[in-house]
Amino acid sequence: MEWWIALVVLLTALMVALFLGIPVVFSFWIVILAGFVLFMGLAGLPALITSLRSSMAVFTLTPVPLFILMGEVLFRSGIASRMLNVMEMWLARLPGRLSLVTVAAATLFAALSGSSLGTTAMLGTMLEPDMRKRGYHPTMICGPIMAGGSLATIIPPSVLIIILGSLGEISVGKLLIAGFIPGLMRSVFFAGYIIYTCARNPSLAPRAEVAVLPLSQKLQETATSLVPAAVIIFLVLGTIFLGVATPTEAASLGAFGSFILAAVYKRLGWKVIKESIMGCVRITTLSLLIATGSIGFSQLLGYTGATMGIMELATGLPVAPIFIVSATLVVLLIMGCFVDQISMLMIGVPIFIPVITALGFDPIWYGILFILAITIGYITPPFGMLFFVIKGVVSADITMGTIYRSGFPYVVLEIIGMILVVVFPILAIWLPGFM
Repeated sequence: MEWWIALVVLLTALMVALFLGIPVVFSFWIVILAGFVLFMGLAGLPALITSLRSSMAVFTLTPVPLFILMGEVLFRSGIASRMLNVMEMWLARLPGRLSLVTVAAATLFAALSGSSLGTTAMLGTMLEPDMRKRGYHPTMICGPIMAGGSLATIIPPSVLIIILGSLGEISVGKLLIAGFIPGLMRSVFFAGYIIYTCARNPSLAPRAEVAVLPLSQKLQETATSLVPAAVIIFLVLGTIFLGVATPTEAASLGAFGSFILAAVYKRLGWKVIKESIMGCVRITTLSLLIATGSIGFSQLLGYTGATMGIMELATGLPVAPIFIVSATLVVLLIMGCFVDQISMLMIGVPIFIPVITALGFDPIWYGILFILAITIGYITPPFGMLFFVIKGVVSADITMGTIYRSGFPYVVLEIIGMILVVVFPILAIWLPGFM
């Protein structure tokens, strides 16, 4: 069978399974098992199991449960609430204060958890009631919360970045550090848009009278609430960047530090420990199932010759290689309108990463572009996952139409940020270059 026929058959079967409502992971495994039997017979199944076992028993996936555990402890212990209060104190005089607090908090939480869905749900639950009470327009409530939540996918430690690095055989440490500047750049874009919009139209975010605290009190609150969080971030990112710890060791330090911090604040009860561990187990199990599905799909593509065929086709096209890179990003953006980030990761990595490597591009640079592209899908109509997360936590009178409209400016800003990384690769590869 020609490789392109095999590719069409596999992708068609996968899309049918997804549209039938079968969960993503199970859809992939149905296609993988059926494909191995179709192309290799029953004798191919033992080889698949052996290959998956060797692919999953790798050191690079170890940080996944540790980073998840770190975020679970910090969220469930209530430490996040203390951080929000300090940020609101420092941003009190700026237009769109609570919207800015949302983005600032999301940036910090992204560096402590790596969970977009969890960050969005938490910020929506904590901030939306107060924002409504102060007269904020729904678009200035939902937009910043969703955009801020999406930052957790690109700002390290991102679980999706770790999985992408492991599946694409890219340095996980360098890939994590590479996401730092593009992630902060998005945060700055979001904050700039909020300040400009609210200064131009103050009715969107009415100013409220806030107590002016003395500088000494602000510094004291910052030292007790934000500085410890900064220490946790340094234990993770700083040790990786300085080369004194591997991503796994840094994740261990971060998880241990989160327990110590919760204990210092007297928030580390048995309930917090139990909920954190159970949450970690659930998310880790799903993440590793995703990884096995993507590995199996990649191996199936390799056996049918589809991977090699796509590489030969792409490298033989009479166009500049950068246009091929751009085409893959456009495909991911279109997929983001209909497919979740997990599916895009599982489909795109086995197909696109070998092509980009064959074209001679820096895999660190493209890995960040891949993550930036699939992150945009979080707030892209009609099926952006964060639309439904925010709908579940905000007031019932905020319609889906309003939620869709609130996300549009941030989609534009995220696309601009991605284009800048395409044009200026230094934004992604500068920091990893020091490692």
